[in-house]
Amino acid sequence: MESINQILARELGREQEQIDNVIKLLDEGNTIPFIARYRKELHGAMDDTALRTLAERLEYLRSLQERREAVKKSITEQGKMTDELDAAIDEARTLAALEDIYRPYKQKRRTRATAAREKGLEPLALALFGQGRDLPAPETLAAEYIDPEKGVETAEDALAGASDIVAELISDDAEIRKTLRELIWRSGLLSAKAAREEDSVYRLYYDFTQRLDKLQGHQILAINRGEKEEFLKVSLEVDREQALQRLRRRLIRPGSAAMAFVRAAADDAYDRLIWPSMERETRSALTDTACEGAIRNFALNLRPLLMQPPVKGRVTMGLDPGYRNGCKVAVVDGTGKVLDTAVVYPTFSEDRKKEAIRTLSALIKKHNVEHIAIGNGTASRETEQMTAEMLHELHGGQAYAIVNEAGASVYSASKLAAEEFPEYDVNLRSAVSIARRLQDPLAELVKIEPMAIGVGQYQHDMPQARLEETLNGVVEDCVNAVGVDINTASPSLLQRVSGLTKTTAKNIVRYREENGAFTGRSQIKKVPKLGPKAFQQCAGFLRVPESPQVLDNTAVHPESYPAAEKLLALCGYALSDLAAGKIGELSERLRKFGEEKAAESCGVGVPTLVDIAAELVKPGRDPRDELPPVLLRQDVLEIKDLKPGMVLTGTVRNVIDFGVFVDIGVHQDGLVHISQISDKFIRHPSEVLSVGDMVKVLVLEVDEKKHRISLSIKQAKEKQAPRL
Repeated sequence: MESINQILARELGREQEQIDNVIKLLDEGNTIPFIARYRKELHGAMDDTALRTLAERLEYLRSLQERREAVKKSITEQGKMTDELDAAIDEARTLAALEDIYRPYKQKRRTRATAAREKGLEPLALALFGQGRDLPAPETLAAEYIDPEKGVETAEDALAGASDIVAELISDDAEIRKTLRELIWRSGLLSAKAAREEDSVYRLYYDFTQRLDKLQGHQILAINRGEKEEFLKVSLEVDREQALQRLRRRLIRPGSAAMAFVRAAADDAYDRLIWPSMERETRSALTDTACEGAIRNFALNLRPLLMQPPVKGRVTMGLDPGYRNGCKVAVVDGTGKVLDTAVVYPTFSEDRKKEAIRTLSALIKKHNVEHIAIGNGTASRETEQMTAEMLHELHGGQAYAIVNEAGASVYSASKLAAEEFPEYDVNLRSAVSIARRLQDPLAELVKIEPMAIGVGQYQHDMPQARLEETLNGVVEDCVNAVGVDINTASPSLLQRVSGLTKTTAKNIVRYREENGAFTGRSQIKKVPKLGPKAFQQCAGFLRVPESPQVLDNTAVHPESYPAAEKLLALCGYALSDLAAGKIGELSERLRKFGEEKAAESCGVGVPTLVDIAAELVKPGRDPRDELPPVLLRQDVLEIKDLKPGMVLTGTVRNVIDFGVFVDIGVHQDGLVHISQISDKFIRHPSEVLSVGDMVKVLVLEVDEKKHRISLSIKQAKEKQAPRL
């Protein structure tokens, strides 16, 4: 039997040694970001996503092995273990297959078969099920088991009890279940019908039938929700006669006197036991697969959202739109510190709108505001129109951006926000959050539970623990890919750093409040409850700009400082040159010297050397700066301004199974169906687009009443393509 390590190597297409190394690193308590960044030689430069896939599969296989041992122990204690059964258990590759094998040996609640066994009818059932050549007629054999004291009054009673036992034996047969499972997945249909005569968002599924192997994840989740809300009646369908034929071919021996008896028992087993069980199992498997796909899609969307380019160092005004409670306003400086707040009421009347413009204009001039961030929630359209009108009057070069405010209200009402802004009410806190989201999306969004950010489908229908685990992994990977300034980071951001916890993050903040700014990475070791292992895991991801050691403000790990200094020397430089920014030719000199030769001289592997060189060339670089900048606007469009054929620039806001939603500056995001994304066939929009991407789109159709906008990316490209 293959070991877990061997299975992983085969499934992931990796060298056995690399898999062994990663498992050893994980078991030693190393984090995924640390392994991905600082142990590349040991795993062949697998990225964090591949490492998380390995870790998740490792956990599943270990759980499977634990269950396998528990099953073996249970069957052995019952005295029913055989060599064949032992081998079958070892060969089971999934928990479902293992449970099929274990099914006959499980402790069952009382069933009809249990009652029949208590009446002494098991020998009769086994004799009839065996269908021996010399077997007498079932009625004749059953007469021997008449026992009024046990409740078996007639031969018919005996045969009925024996049939219940045989039906349960058939239902518990692992091979039968495997055969029927294959049939269901190959030819089964999922059907949905309207449960009541009422229009709803589920109208697409009021008369819906689809093969299981053609079902999309979003369809499964929509149907499940429609069924839960009692708008839909859902059923799983498979050709019953075809299924019964498979049972009969496997069970019935032609010519046997018990043939008709076994056939009837098989039909009963299928209708009463097997099909209801397998229908539940199949629906559950469909849901699990759809949930995994939705969680994966959520993670794909969350990563680029968190990694949106920051608009750093600019005084920013945050507007949290609203009707009854007005538009909440917060002005923050380039570091996110609150400078001013206000509440204006632009939607109450024309006079109140003019008053709001005067108030906001005064704040802009007073604090030299350069950018305005507008939340995309209630009253966003009116607030955007007011802002465009105000900027037109100011002529000051200011610009605005629409910011996804999902989760802002969750944050503003949280204990964390109350601790951060005790002097402001809930509404003003959300305005601060919106402003900061434009300045540094990652630093602000880490304060919110990832599932509240709203870049997925049906997130409230997902297994919450699994969703949280996956999304937290994405947040952790993003934070560590960017790096964190230890002297300015909030506890929310610090606790996402590799090796740190809520406690150690708070201790870091408390330490710098009591002792002043950190002046070197080695000082981190003095933080209470932050031991050597935690320091090893976190040090490379924490930046210390105030340190005299220039490497402390890079992603070079302290364990590689000697290698970095050796590399500088090999290329004719010193640390003082690095601090002065005078190593512009390092890459060229390294190329001439040779990476392998340099790595050997520095005592590290080539992947680590390449990473060190990249950091030395651009010390303290932010990978987000290399992405397209945020789209800032000065004018606003309304949905009535849109006409088919217009080509606009927009920002991808959400990527889902059947397309992408794009913000084109009209408050209502437009949908680009998957068929309108690319000239080439794609299975999923995420193959070519991510949240935050800027795209050219062509307006296909506008429905003002239903607030629907249909867009095309591929036709926009065709329209812009030069004509030959």
